[in-house]
Amino acid sequence: MEYEVEIIIETKPYLSDPEGDTILKDLVLKGGYDSVKRVKSAKLLRMTVDAKDAKEAEDIVRKICDELRIYNPVVSDCKVISKSINK
Repeated sequence: MEYEVEIIIETKPYLSDPEGDTILKDLVLKGGYDSVKRVKSAKLLRMTVDAKDAKEAEDIVRKICDELRIYNPVVSDCKVISKSINK
């Protein structure tokens, strides 16, 4: 079965996020959205993999991310989420 797996990579909560900070400043200063208190940016990747179930699909992608250093575990968190693709 095919699964679409999403990988969300974002900076750890205790580290600065310059991109998110810039967006926040633009929202507040230019757009008047002063009710927004924080913006966190992230990178989204999608992979389609063959696997027997969602858990195996997530394990495959997690292994790829870890072994190929798709993200830096020192400064980033990596979330892996899968869903089946109906054909």
